[in-house]
Amino acid sequence: MDTTTGPAGFRVMLRLQIHPGMEREFERAWLAADADLAGAAANRGRWLLRSSDEDGVYFIMSDWVDETGFRAFERSEVHLAHRAKLHPYRSGGSFATMRVVHHQQRSEDPA
Repeated sequence: MDTTTGPAGFRVMLRLQIHPGMEREFERAWLAADADLAGAAANRGRWLLRSSDEDGVYFIMSDWVDETGFRAFERSEVHLAHRAKLHPYRSGGSFATMRVVHHQQRSEDPA
């Protein structure tokens, strides 16, 4: 197993409660709005995840080169427009940021 330690990046997780019956529309809007992040050089990738335990709950996870790059994007006009596209679907949510401390990646089976 490969182990990486140190400043491996910055991660953001949003927890979104979506209005009942708007889940599929939200997913389509997220995919369409995803192009907004294509120009964010500090962004390493993003995921849309649907909760297995709670109806109408989604998580948006994004990885960034560093916090500075994320904060610059967060203050940008592009981000404000991106948020506006998704806001009509939300009934609530929360936001968390974190630094990667350790990363363990499963190595390929040599067999």
